Amino acid sequence: MASSIPLPPFAAIVVAAGKGLRVGGDTPKQYREWRGRPLIAHSVETLIEAGADPLVIVISEGSEEFARAALSGLDGFSFIAGGAARQDSVRAGLEAMAQSAPDKVLIHDAARPDLPRSVIERLLGALETHPGAIPALPVVDSLAVASEHSTMTGTADRDTLRRVQTPQAFRYNRILAAHRAWSDPANAGDDAQVLAANSGKGASGKIALVQGDERLKKITFAEDLMETQTPPAFRIGQGFDVHRLLTGEELWLCGIKLDHDKGLAGHSDADVALHAITDAVLGAIGEGDIGTHFPPSDPKWAGARSGQFLEHAAKLTREAGYMIGNIDLTIICEAPKIGPHRPAMRAEVARLTGLSESAVSIKATTTEKLGFTGRGEGIAAQAIVAVQRAS
Repeated sequence: MASSIPLPPFAAIVVAAGKGLRVGGDTPKQYREWRGRPLIAHSVETLIEAGADPLVIVISEGSEEFARAALSGLDGFSFIAGGAARQDSVRAGLEAMAQSAPDKVLIHDAARPDLPRSVIERLLGALETHPGAIPALPVVDSLAVASEHSTMTGTADRDTLRRVQTPQAFRYNRILAAHRAWSDPANAGDDAQVLAANSGKGASGKIALVQGDERLKKITFAEDLMETQTPPAFRIGQGFDVHRLLTGEELWLCGIKLDHDKGLAGHSDADVALHAITDAVLGAIGEGDIGTHFPPSDPKWAGARSGQFLEHAAKLTREAGYMIGNIDLTIICEAPKIGPHRPAMRAEVARLTGLSESAVSIKATTTEKLGFTGRGEGIAAQAIVAVQRAS
């Protein structure tokens, strides 16, 4: 099972107090549906899974019932009312966690639903040597300076400019002090600017730029929602996994326990076949791998049945607006023989994913006594999964 980078402790604020009028309609954009779920639910769930504690969601006055419905099924967060300007809302969120006084805090906009864990990792890493860090992307287009009459008055050097995204990461005490000292909330561009205005000169006051991600696109206009609501009709993912064979371990393949003189070793039940399928499903919808969702460093997954990993991946697929089309799995080993167990394996994989058995293919092969599988040291599995848009 693939591992994920352990994250240091951090807190997070999700700013969701805006009206979101530019997207159109009467419902604020943070509560509009995106890929089958309210916009806000996507980044909140990512932060929960990444371990944000505390996690404060800043909402507009009187909207808690609406927000709670949008986040139904999630927990591990608290709400607080925001202010008239974004800086007021961020400060309210920071003040709300003053008692716990975390070391690091991420401040994120609910309008950026697709939050890669890799960005969080880079931000937290940069805080080891800087008081603040922001994700940024290069500017690839030529730039022009415009007059109030929409005529070009000059050019700008794109090589020195960057597109800034959220979440932005800070040492909590530094960003709280900066917001408390800021005197013009209506004109705070973003939190990095607030910190920069309150930082002294020298390396200790510099804000790090880390690599951003195009997936962090901000949902601003109605066409943004339409664009993200019409993903590709078909997507394909592949998964591969290996586990060692050891005496004294149980042997689970495709959710079925097999009688054998050796079993597979791993943090969970080490079901190499289900791990390969799960990674293929997650890959098809761009959701990382098993280690991202079920870190082997977390003791609660010790000995866990891998069927729940696959069920979770199938659930994420539905929430992303897709359905699993078919699964093609190959198990690579010298022993035991897979043929006698294939019907039971096929039925169990179909049950876990909600597919018909005709959509599940399970094959087995050997490596002609070559390599670690040929020597009976382990079992490998590879899977290909196709998903299709649900509507």
